[in-house]
Amino acid sequence: MSETVFTFPVRVYYEDTDAGGIVYYANYLKFFERARTEWLRALGIEQDLLLSNNVAFVVTQVLMDNKKPARFNELLTVSSQISTLKQASMVFEQNIHNGAAELVCSAHIKVACISLQGMKARAFPAEVSEVLARGR
Repeated sequence: MSETVFTFPVRVYYEDTDAGGIVYYANYLKFFERARTEWLRALGIEQDLLLSNNVAFVVTQVLMDNKKPARFNELLTVSSQISTLKQASMVFEQNIHNGAAELVCSAHIKVACISLQGMKARAFPAEVSEVLARGR
């Protein structure tokens, strides 16, 4: 597992919740996605530039475990780290904690690098691979 942990704050908005004011489970995936995107940005990797070069990242597997409900207006912290880095994919271990540092949700998320043109797996571009290896 990576030594480097990236953290990103997320406020729970009304739109993130169900009728009871609890975060709707699928929205945790959005929080995880935002944290991964901001982690890449912090490393200097802008996905819009990758897209313009026919390269994209896609989620291929999610294993998510909901531990405790998060509620409207709570400030959560999403942590992200790479547990596995391969030539064309990486696995993130991500966690969401509430303000009391209680684990709300955890996920194991596999992300693959693809060529948009053929929609097939491809190796990370060399410059991205170098940055990802340093960001671990």
